[in-house]
Amino acid sequence: MKKFIETLKNIWKIEDLRQRLLITVLFVAIYRFGSFVVLPGINPVMLDKLQQQTAGGLLALLDMFSGGAFSNASIFALGIMPYISASIVMQLLAVAVPYFQKMQREGESGRKKISMYTRYLTVAILLFQAPSYLINLKMQSGAALASGISWPVFMIPATVILAAGSMFILWLGERITDKGIGNGISMIIMIGIIARLPQAFIQEVSSRFTAITGGGLVMFLVEIIILYAVVCASIILVQGVRKIPVQYAKRVVGNKTYGGARQYIPLKLFAANVMPIIFAQALMFIPLTIVQFSAPENASWFVRSMLDHHSWTYNIIFALLIIAFTYFYTAITLNPTQMAEDMKRNNGFIPGVKPGKDTADFIDTVMSRITLPGSLFIAFIAIMPALASLLNVQDAFSQFFGGTSLLILVGVVLDTLAQIESHLLMRHYDGLLSSGRIHGRGMAAY
Repeated sequence: MKKFIETLKNIWKIEDLRQRLLITVLFVAIYRFGSFVVLPGINPVMLDKLQQQTAGGLLALLDMFSGGAFSNASIFALGIMPYISASIVMQLLAVAVPYFQKMQREGESGRKKISMYTRYLTVAILLFQAPSYLINLKMQSGAALASGISWPVFMIPATVILAAGSMFILWLGERITDKGIGNGISMIIMIGIIARLPQAFIQEVSSRFTAITGGGLVMFLVEIIILYAVVCASIILVQGVRKIPVQYAKRVVGNKTYGGARQYIPLKLFAANVMPIIFAQALMFIPLTIVQFSAPENASWFVRSMLDHHSWTYNIIFALLIIAFTYFYTAITLNPTQMAEDMKRNNGFIPGVKPGKDTADFIDTVMSRITLPGSLFIAFIAIMPALASLLNVQDAFSQFFGGTSLLILVGVVLDTLAQIESHLLMRHYDGLLSSGRIHGRGMAAY
């Protein structure tokens, strides 16, 4: 406890770090305040049916990502997911379309162009999703609209407000990344998830001690132990590293000798971070968006299965998408050929492996081998909420047993703590842990 208090004092002493933390808290507070600002013309008291609809199923997950804004008919109801969907499309285009491939290789100017196109695509997605949300709102809580206002007249300004709200959330996320601590987009998603935790915890405790089949204190303790084990396993997964030794040849230039030292290439077991889960989850929301234009009971068996995140169909497809996206995202973030060329250019080589193509093939093989178990474990964690429901865990609380929620929480917290620790170490203060450094998703582990 003394160590913790001393660390907090050290954090407060560093002016830059203190300002970044305060800015992050301010922007997060703005985001949370906006999630309770209801669309103009909507009576929040009349949203009971919409809130019942989001109490379970896939809509409950979507509501959790928005921090409850979806069920509140808030100006932030669509959250950050449209931007995530646009990012997925741009990532795929950067692999499949030569024009975007060339743009990606242009460095900073290319990244700015891709970012601009991603925003344009986000707006296009919002102009489709916002009317879908409003149609669903009309079907569930049509009486919530103030008298004297017709739905056709209401939908045009409401669509603009919903689109503007999501773009404002994107702006907040970027400001957190630039001026605050951590990745802003991931931070906003995490805050939305955490906002639902207290209520979900209280509901779970209440159900265990009141329901006939609740199991009482024993089952609740079993839940906590399982949850603790899954969290620990997720932390190990996020921080897992496979090191490849690299030997640098000696070079003599004048009277000075360069190289000769051995270093390591850290290949992370979880190199793709939480992006595969987020990408896969965004795609799984597509059937939900389509069904909003019609009654779910009229949909096919397959579509109804895709709307139930406890069904076998949903979880099998979800797991396969996560595995595929893990390989895809790892392939576009790590380039073995470029790594081999950089190594050869600096007179480096992997002991026992020829420089050039053999080195690239060796790195690619190692990366493929560690990506497979990593992707399988990520997929298993992702479907843990469905498995937890078999133990009669409440739907809201089961989301914290794994899935997108848990991995985002673990990844973002570790990444944020790693950034805070780097600020402390640069100012010659002790880190957050006396046992060793915290390795976030974006930090190499040596």
